[in-house]
Amino acid sequence: MTEATQHIEGAPLIAPSTPEHPLFDDVVAACRTVFDPEIPVNIYDLGLIYTIDITEDNVVRVIMTLTAPGCPVAGEMPGWLADAIEPLPGVKQVDVSMTFDPPWGMEMMSDEARLELGFM
Repeated sequence: MTEATQHIEGAPLIAPSTPEHPLFDDVVAACRTVFDPEIPVNIYDLGLIYTIDITEDNVVRVIMTLTAPGCPVAGEMPGWLADAIEPLPGVKQVDVSMTFDPPWGMEMMSDEARLELGFM
């Protein structure tokens, strides 16, 4: 096994976020205003937001997933999320991309979401 292969195999499945960025908390708050229409919990607490990466020039890149690839709002939810984040003061641009790797699982939900849905 080569060193390059070892690096790829050891890479995290979910890209890191930038929680130290001054806009991070506002972006998270905006994410919490978007709901999956089939589940009464916001997409952030559901664990559908994998990465919030904010560049030095305030470009927000979000990597998200859905509870299932066949979700009826799969085509719409990234736009809903971008619409929630773009109006924030200081945000220059928003790019939302979708991934299903790793697949979403109930263990990705926050404790608040589990409580709301009766799993705790």
